[in-house]
This record gives sequence, C-alpha cells and structure tokens, in this order.
Amino acid sequence: MSSNKELSYEIPHLIRVYKDETIERLMVSPYVPPSLHDPITGISSKDVVISPDFSARIYLPKLTSTSFKKLPILIYMHGGGFVLGSAFTLLEHNYLTTMVSHINALVISVEYRLAPENLLPTAYEDCWTALQWVASHSASDGRHQEPWLVDYGDFDRLYIGGDGSGANIVHNLSLKAGKERLNNDVQILGGFLGCPFFLDFKTCDESLTYKFWMLSHPHAHGGIDNALINPFVDRRFQVEFGCRRLLVVVAEKDPTREIGIKYFENVKESEWDGEVEILDIEVEGHCFYVVDSTSEKAKILMNHLACFIV
Repeated sequence: MSSNKELSYEIPHLIRVYKDETIERLMVSPYVPPSLHDPITGISSKDVVISPDFSARIYLPKLTSTSFKKLPILIYMHGGGFVLGSAFTLLEHNYLTTMVSHINALVISVEYRLAPENLLPTAYEDCWTALQWVASHSASDGRHQEPWLVDYGDFDRLYIGGDGSGANIVHNLSLKAGKERLNNDVQILGGFLGCPFFLDFKTCDESLTYKFWMLSHPHAHGGIDNALINPFVDRRFQVEFGCRRLLVVVAEKDPTREIGIKYFENVKESEWDGEVEILDIEVEGHCFYVVDSTSEKAKILMNHLACFIV
C-alpha cells in the first residue's frame, strides 16, 4: 500500500487505517477452503451462509460408531480484537480441527463482521444471530435447514466458546441469553472463555486491548467503562447468565491474565447459581494454543475442554 497515504489510526504491526477509509491488515493468516473427510483426522468441514451479511464454517467429527449418538454443539467465536481474524484462516482451521478431534463435537465457527468497517456492536449482533440460527434447527421443519445440525446435533448440549475478543462475545451472549429466549427455548449448557478480552479502570491507554477497543467501538458510551468491555463497571457484577457452567482459561505470560482471574473471582463470588472453573496454564502467552494447537501445553487445554463439553 502506498506510503503516501495519510494514516488515521494505527496499531503497529497489526493494522493501519487511512484517512481515505482504506484498511491494511498486516498480520493475516492465509485462507484455506473447507474439506470433506480430512485424510489425516477424518474430520469434515463446510461453509454455510447464516445471513446475507455473514457466514460460518461447520466442523463434523469422524463418525465411527454404528450405534450413532448425537453430538454436543459448540458455537465458536474467533479472537483478533474485533478487527482481525477470520473463521476461514489456516490458523483457525487447524486449531478447530485439533479441538474437534478432542471434544468430539459439532463446531460452528462464526465469520462475524469485523471493525472498523463494521463497528461494534455489529460483531455481537452477528454472533447472536448465529446462536439463534443454530437454535432454530432444534425443531426440524425439513426446509432450508443445515442437515449436519439436524442430523448430528444434540440441542440439549449446546455450548458457546471463544478466545480473546471471542471470549468477550461469549460473556455478552451469555448475559443476553439470560434475558432473551433462544429459538424453540433452547438452553445454553455452558461457555468457555479463553484468554478473555476485558478492560477495567486500571487499563493503560497504551495497552493492546485498549487500542483494539477504541478502534472497534470509538463511540462507545462510557469508553472503557462500557459494560460490553468492562464487566466490573457496575457496582453489582452482572451475572444473569443464560447458561449453567463457565470455564475461564488464562495463561501465565498473557497480559490479559490478571483481568481474566479477576473475572473468574467475580463470577465465583457472585450470586450466580451456576458453576465456574478456571484453567491457569504456566509459561505460555496469549492464546498460545491457537498458534500451536498440538503443543504439550495446548493438549492440557484440549483435554480440559473434552471434560467440559460433554
């Protein structure tokens, strides 16, 4: 991109926004197509349209049992600070293929729209629409429905999960599901929040989380004291979650670790009558398991998820 273009906003090494409204993303994993019956894992994937505005990639585990039992469903939201990432990149595809092989679940990875082209709350709205779309398949009418969901999904075992900003979306979807019904009265059983993306009053203006938030929601009421990004802003911590279980994952060298632990402690000490647990992984950094989903430390997370999503 031309060096003569005038910058409007930049997060160094990650994204540049120019005054002519063009955008340059500097860290982009290559896109890969879905595949039926992966020769190594046996996992199948395909892309589906959820609305005219966005789509998703669905993963189906290798089916081996002759006496087939329906599978848990996980709706997954990728990270990237609301401005980076995609459900269709090699990074996410490898990560979710590894995850599916461990948890043996039907996974729907949402390709929600990114900021700054689509400022927040667009990503939240897209993911809520995706959640409702999945729930609508629990009552099959045989028309315009995704057959993998109808044939293989167990809607009594519906989970949501995400990493980084995707974990933030999980938190906000859980709260919304506590106030609004899902289609066909489907219930969310649990949610996992990997290296969750939150802010609080201690946050430095130079932090990466702050920069992503200001780029993705520059007109947010209250700035960093907006409840979407700062769950601690209200005197009473909001825990009217529409799910029964939560798993919070943090990593020792992740700058977001402290706020992830604070989030876990606030949920645990609240009046919420659900179950919350935390997995604290030593040595590693932010969302390390997405970057290398086959490492020994990543296997700790995968095995934990396999016990959580049942």
